[in-house]
Amino acid sequence: MSKINQLQEIINTSDNIVFFGGAGVSTESGIPDFRSESGIFKSLEKYGATPETLVSHSYYLDHTEEFFNYYKENLIFKDAKPNPAHITLAKLEKAGKLKAVITQNIDGLHQKAGSKEVMELHGSIHRNYCQICGKEYGLNHILESDGIPKCKCGGIVKPDVVLYEEPLNNAILSFSIDYIQNADTLIIGGTSLVVYPAAGLINYFKGDNLVLINKSETPYDDIASLVINDAIGETLSQIKI
Repeated sequence: MSKINQLQEIINTSDNIVFFGGAGVSTESGIPDFRSESGIFKSLEKYGATPETLVSHSYYLDHTEEFFNYYKENLIFKDAKPNPAHITLAKLEKAGKLKAVITQNIDGLHQKAGSKEVMELHGSIHRNYCQICGKEYGLNHILESDGIPKCKCGGIVKPDVVLYEEPLNNAILSFSIDYIQNADTLIIGGTSLVVYPAAGLINYFKGDNLVLINKSETPYDDIASLVINDAIGETLSQIKI
């Protein structure tokens, strides 16, 4: 039986699937990942600082305008569209098979594809808020601002994304753990499973089928029910719902 047929069989016989995805889910939508040879981390010599520094909480505080320049140039892809991975997952949710998407991505493409139950571990570029009065702003406010985005009250409008040195949202993390603990199938795609604490979520899974779909190997391949070393969109596009 081919690996696609095995995946199809697992999906057919599951009724509580959770999907956990990383940057590789969005690369087929034209959004570069961070750590591959063509990723964002490999092309930033011109900024004079490491990417981890440029998107850190301390850099945001100490070099706010430079942070926003980098953020707008490298982390926002407004015209990106959902790819077959996003679309298939949304269809699986609509069919009642998939209970939740847990994502490390901040691009909002799962929602754009139609997914409703999306746990965004690292936040979203589409949510922004004033640090003084709390007023909420959409993405356009960030993109259309010169320099540092400001609120009408004068406060800085900060993206609701988790920067380095910042903790994950405890409520979202708790919901994610609950979904994984209750799943009979956990499909993990587009992530190398090396970034913590997100990668540690796999340890909460107690179900029957652990499926790993990633172009490269992961530290958890040996314990998986099925490993597919291919692009997540190309793989999920072959699933019949």
